[in-house]
Parts: sequence; structure tokens; C-alpha cells
Amino acid sequence: MPEPKKKFDLPMPKFPEPDTEPFWDAAKNHELRYQVCDECGGIVFHPRRHCTHCPSLNLTWKTSKGEGVIYSYSVVRQNYHPAFRERIPYVIAWIDLDEGFRMLSNVVGVDDPASDVSIGQRVRVEWQDFEAASLPMFTPA
Repeated sequence: MPEPKKKFDLPMPKFPEPDTEPFWDAAKNHELRYQVCDECGGIVFHPRRHCTHCPSLNLTWKTSKGEGVIYSYSVVRQNYHPAFRERIPYVIAWIDLDEGFRMLSNVVGVDDPASDVSIGQRVRVEWQDFEAASLPMFTPA
């Protein structure tokens, strides 16, 4: 029997949201999506309507394997927002995905965030399902 979805308590974008909605729709199916420019080949993340490398509006969606390395991270030990207070301590990290883009996310599935996470550590995506959305988090590979 599948695990019940968690009550959604994290801040999320308001929909409709034309630039990022395809990303969130794919996330519901546990697909980590990014864009590639059809004109210059530049990789675009976070989702948007235009290439960040050239003036093109021609972008194609691709699916990431969801594997990469930790570029940098911080252990959060204090947060006054009610959605995050019960999660303390938690890790927020910049993840360099193998496909060539960097994204900000959480590292989960570690016993001690201060000693079980390191720069350069291999990680893979792990989806956390909530009522309203699925969020890509990362766990040590």
C-alpha cells in the first residue's frame, strides 16, 4: 500500500504560473525537468520562457537522471517559519546535476547533517510527495 501523501505545509508558487508550471507538472510524476535552448544549446534552470545564454524563446524540456554532486551547503539550525521549524536541523544545498545545471534543494536521509554531508558528495534525487506537489530532495548516493 502506498504511503499516504503528507499534508502540504511548505510555501509554493501560485498557479497558474506559466514559466514553471511544466516543471511542477512533471514533478508530480517524479520527473526532474530542465530546459535546453534549441538555438545555442545552453542549459536553462530554473524554468523560464527564454534562454539565459542568448535571446531565443525556443526551449525544449529534458528529463534529468537526478544525479549530481553537492557544490555547497549549509546546515540550518534555526528557522522561525512554521513550515520549517519542525524540520530543524536540515541541509540546504546547491546541487550540480550531471546534465550541467545547478539547483537549490535539501539533502535528506542523513542521521547527522553536520557530519554526514560534504562538498563534492554524490547525491541522487528523492521525491517527497505532498498533497499539492512533489518536491525534489536529494539523498547521498
